[in-house]
Amino acid sequence: MRLIVLSVGQPPRGPAAELVEDYVSRIRRFGISLDLRFVKEVRPSGRFTDAHRREREARALTEALAEDANRIALAPGPATTTSEQLARKLERWASPLAAFVIGGPTGLDPAFVRASEATLSLSAMTLPHELARVVLVEQLYRAVTILRHVPYHK
Repeated sequence: MRLIVLSVGQPPRGPAAELVEDYVSRIRRFGISLDLRFVKEVRPSGRFTDAHRREREARALTEALAEDANRIALAPGPATTTSEQLARKLERWASPLAAFVIGGPTGLDPAFVRASEATLSLSAMTLPHELARVVLVEQLYRAVTILRHVPYHK
């Protein structure tokens, strides 16, 4: 099983980053490959609209992904997925590679989301970038424990 968490903007060091690293370490103990990557955020300026920023970031995200990656776009939405459902989906997505993509401050480009194999909503609310990463990797860890029959998820 191979996983990538790809995000727009380099995450700052701090408590959220420490939590992410803790869950990544736990996942890797199961022999699962998990890489954390980022692409540069297009900074706001008078030259670029939000839509143009998202388009440029989408190109960078696409270039950063392997062609065989199953792209899962994270986007706020009403759809909910249980941890057990995520575990079953993860088995399919991670063959050969599941790439979970988190947008920047303006979100992901709608065309990028439509071109993804799936979308995943962590909440109907918009989450700060750092918190979205924590929630995502914790849920990935939870899904792995469900698949491996480890009692963490109870």
